Amino acid sequence: MSRRAVTLLIAGIGVIVALIVAAVLPVPYVALLPGPTYNTLGPLNGKPVVQITGHRTYPTTGHLNMVTVSFIGGPGSSPPFNIFAAIQAWLSPHEAVVPQSELFPPGQTQQQVIKADTEQMVNSQQTATAAALCLMGTKFTTNDTITSTTPGSPAAGVLRPGDVIVAVDGQPVNCHESALSMIQNRRPGQRVTLTVDRHGTRHAVILKTVSYQGQPGIGVNVVESFTFPFTVKINIGNVGGPSAGMMFALGIIDKLTPGNLSGGRFIAGTGEITVNGTVGPIGGIQQKMVGARAAGATIFLTPAANCPDAIGAVPPGLRLVRVSTLRGALAALNALRAGRPVPSC
Repeated sequence: MSRRAVTLLIAGIGVIVALIVAAVLPVPYVALLPGPTYNTLGPLNGKPVVQITGHRTYPTTGHLNMVTVSFIGGPGSSPPFNIFAAIQAWLSPHEAVVPQSELFPPGQTQQQVIKADTEQMVNSQQTATAAALCLMGTKFTTNDTITSTTPGSPAAGVLRPGDVIVAVDGQPVNCHESALSMIQNRRPGQRVTLTVDRHGTRHAVILKTVSYQGQPGIGVNVVESFTFPFTVKINIGNVGGPSAGMMFALGIIDKLTPGNLSGGRFIAGTGEITVNGTVGPIGGIQQKMVGARAAGATIFLTPAANCPDAIGAVPPGLRLVRVSTLRGALAALNALRAGRPVPSC
């Protein structure tokens, strides 16, 4: 065999080995792509997505769809997300390639992340219900329960896990202001009086706030829960994450009030929501818009903070409506039905 043939053979073997390694070796990236959408006004697997019992409901029409993002890759994925899959996703106009760490914190498996996302979804459903009822003026109980105290903090040795903060300086904890938000309205060093429910008995506790990274605090970890006057159940299967909160809240409001919010239109949207109705940004906005348009949506409710990323990738036939609060989203839907202008990105 000639020297040239040997050189070509070695080079060919090297190329084949490199291709095999590239195919087998995963890269630390994942691909984001449009996921399915679900109508919060409709059924899913034979059950209403939003199911309300113990309170009068009204018929609804049209669509108020929540949207999702799917992904390919991640720790332990099979087949591995290799360089060829990454290039293919990068070349697709509807997919995005992002570092694996954006979805999977170091040291966490896919199962751990999926479990955390599921917990976020459950919490977002409770928060969405609270936001909807708060806006409607329906009374319910907000429970700010202490889970732990920070050693050496003002709360250490004074407050206990299981204590429920029911008022701050005489102002009851409610859906508009949580205990922590009222504490943070003060300056570090100011005194604050907490009314605490401990095993059914109320105590008044006076503490002095200290600075935690420039924010006033007393050194407690609090979990917020709610007691509603009727039952709201959301059936959405294995979808995870908090980004459907605003659409859940709109679906709840639509079922609890006469008329219909969509005006018969196919409206989709996204946005994490807080109890007081603030709508926050989410990830995967471009993929969610594509998924919404593919499902038939013509209006997309977009968190204001996502507008800069959304505006350059709007699918043809989809109109963006900018929202910052749940009340603002309702006002925009009312304006759409009346043919009036609405805020846009």
